[in-house]
Amino acid sequence: MSNYLLVFLGGGLGSICRFGIAQWMITYKFQLPWATILANVLACLILGILVGLNLKNKLGGAMVFLMMTGFCGGFSTFSTFTNETFQMMMTGDLWKAVANIFISLAICLISLFIGIKIVS
Repeated sequence: MSNYLLVFLGGGLGSICRFGIAQWMITYKFQLPWATILANVLACLILGILVGLNLKNKLGGAMVFLMMTGFCGGFSTFSTFTNETFQMMMTGDLWKAVANIFISLAICLISLFIGIKIVS
């Protein structure tokens, strides 16, 4: 199967999962964009597991394109994170913007690390 098709399929599945999280959490009125944070954290955790498997040569080339590039790329959302942070800054919620940046970065890095450690 073409690598482009694998990335396309994985990206579509990841995007659907991200949309599902957003729809599930839309009724909650959080101070921070927790749906985006949750999607990014889960994507980093999954990516960490896949990276760990790939480092052990337990992940085939097709799975790299389908899951790492496609699914995790479609599931995570840097553009939405950036826009939400920018909107907070524009509305004067600077402390929320800074909190969003630090919470997202810290939790996502920790999630990636945990994912790698799960398979080591």
